[in-house]
Amino acid sequence: MRWLVQDCSSGDSLVFHFSGHGNQVEDDDGDELDGQDETICPLDWEQSGQIRDDEINQAIVRPLVHGVRLHAIIDACRSGTVLDLPNLCQIKRYGKPQWIDHSPPNGAWKNTSGGHAILISGCAENDNSQGGSDDETMVIGALTYSFFAAAWSAYRPLTYGQLLSKTKAIIADCNKDSQSHCNLPTAIAPHVREVVNFSGVQEPQLSSSEKFDINRKGFYVIN
Repeated sequence: MRWLVQDCSSGDSLVFHFSGHGNQVEDDDGDELDGQDETICPLDWEQSGQIRDDEINQAIVRPLVHGVRLHAIIDACRSGTVLDLPNLCQIKRYGKPQWIDHSPPNGAWKNTSGGHAILISGCAENDNSQGGSDDETMVIGALTYSFFAAAWSAYRPLTYGQLLSKTKAIIADCNKDSQSHCNLPTAIAPHVREVVNFSGVQEPQLSSSEKFDINRKGFYVIN
């Protein structure tokens, strides 16, 4: 993770993607409103331990300087605030967004050094992420598939609000109909089964180092 942001400079656009297990452990420094640190579990977590949100924030959020943008896509259980960003976006009725202050209660600094960090996560911090069905070569989580399909199938640039809505709609369609699927790029499709079965309800979440109008700001990975 530190490699990703090392020597970053204005104009850089960074992407961090994790698809795997997530967990919660007891907060040990008083910076969590619910008393729980969110974690991700890398392949060697049983030997080296889980990675706490505090560590992720320190590694890839705080080093972001002015003009650098980071998109983090975290497809894991309890991943809603796993970057410890201070602003959490909740979508109210009729798609109206509302920003919630998620700053640490102990006053700890969790923001960037002038850059912009955006997290799109698989579910709220107290929910479980649903894994999709897969073929013998690839295991894909619900957010990974739906987010990628939503972004790829768009005929024009999407706002963040449209991207979230489309991602949720794809998940909902797959929950209703196991035969529902989206067209994927030819380089990816052979490695993924056409039918992806999702179980349960999953609500992708968005949090950010700064507030913005998700219904006006366009989603771009490349600056």
